[in-house]
Amino acid sequence: MAAYEAVIGLEVHVQLSTASKLFCSCPTSFGQPANSNVCEVCAGMPGALPVVNRQAVHYAALVGLATNCEVHRRSVFARKNYFYPDLPAGYQISQFDMPICEHGHLDVTVDGRSKRIGITRIHMENDAGKNIHAQGENISYVDLNRAGTPLVEIVSEPDMRSSQEAVAYLKALYGIVTYLGVCDGNMEEGSFRCDANVSIRPVGATAFGTRTELKNLNSFRNVQRAIEYEIARQQDALADGEAVVQETRLYDAVKNVTVSMRGKEEAHDYRYFPDPDQLPVEISAEEMERWRSELPELPQHRMARFLEMTGLPEAEAEVLVQSRALADFFESAAAASDARKAANFILGPLMRELNARGGDFSQCAMTADGLAELVRLVDKGVISAKIANDIFPDLFSTGAMPENYVKERGLVQISDSSALEAAVDKVLADNPAEVEAFKGGKTKLMSFFVGQIMRATRGKANPAMVNELLQKKLS
Repeated sequence: MAAYEAVIGLEVHVQLSTASKLFCSCPTSFGQPANSNVCEVCAGMPGALPVVNRQAVHYAALVGLATNCEVHRRSVFARKNYFYPDLPAGYQISQFDMPICEHGHLDVTVDGRSKRIGITRIHMENDAGKNIHAQGENISYVDLNRAGTPLVEIVSEPDMRSSQEAVAYLKALYGIVTYLGVCDGNMEEGSFRCDANVSIRPVGATAFGTRTELKNLNSFRNVQRAIEYEIARQQDALADGEAVVQETRLYDAVKNVTVSMRGKEEAHDYRYFPDPDQLPVEISAEEMERWRSELPELPQHRMARFLEMTGLPEAEAEVLVQSRALADFFESAAAASDARKAANFILGPLMRELNARGGDFSQCAMTADGLAELVRLVDKGVISAKIANDIFPDLFSTGAMPENYVKERGLVQISDSSALEAAVDKVLADNPAEVEAFKGGKTKLMSFFVGQIMRATRGKANPAMVNELLQKKLS
């Protein structure tokens, strides 16, 4: 089979976390009764005049600044004309030849190698409604609650060559928009979604192959699986002497296949023209400087600093910056304790608790001060690492401060040498055969003795002192 390389570009739609829609005052809240968040403007009634939401412009500019784009101080809204039941006006208000942001880039790292992904443009637009196809009924419904919700569409250059690069780029974008606070990042509710354009070409070729557009990609895992399937499908088609057809395909996550949705032989002619109801969007120099000053430390830069603080492998440091709330939590805990040990508690027991609860950090009742105190208790020998791990679920869910918690429950580590010596002597006396075997060369039995002593003391024995006493008595 001929050797091919993939050419991948992503179109990412980011729902902006404004309280109201892009051109009217209707709320953007999710999960409301159908058609309850609707007015004359978002319902596309003739004569209703839209007025742009200035907060949406602010948020779009922040995304552009954070992705190294040129943010234009003047941009223009246009009408994108097409007919679909969930588009009541018969056109979408978007931006065409004068978008708010252009010519940006993001740097991502895959398998230890850095790759720069170009960003062609970022433009604002209002979302369409939602078609609901009732099962068992020959009828469809339209819910316009989502119509008019503010979006930015981030269009990449076709610079990605693997599914791994596509996911790394998508995760980088996700981190940026959630750190900025301009998007809640809820992929299940459609707040952050993407379409992938995928083609293949012989290795060394410069001309692009025929591309397909993949839709219904609602998780990072599905983006990777869908792209990998589509690359393989196109390779098989060419190997069989078939042509790749330009079309839109849906990804079926259950079957892990892409299926044809509609042909797309030519680019759609949306007959764009400037929206006559909208004045150009103007951003003053003072506004631009003020917005630039609002930019937080973004995930990529924060991770580099965390790597230096902790000496962790890159994959583990990446976990610490997966959300701004978690990164803030770690940084506060690290400032009041040992950074590497605080990170280890987050990467181990804290992530275990989060994963058991669906990964929602808001469910963590433990404070950063609480985690720092737990690290210090272990460092000082007040409790063992085992006890710390055992009590972590309670501390996570209740927010109790560790020092009071262990004192109230009698969990303070036994570091009294006479008490430990008595426990060691009893375990050795109760296991004479193992003592003889150890002295005969079976040194792996040391862990057996330690385990017996920890069991006898309910995990409260100081492990370092136990090992020291055992070495002394068994030598």
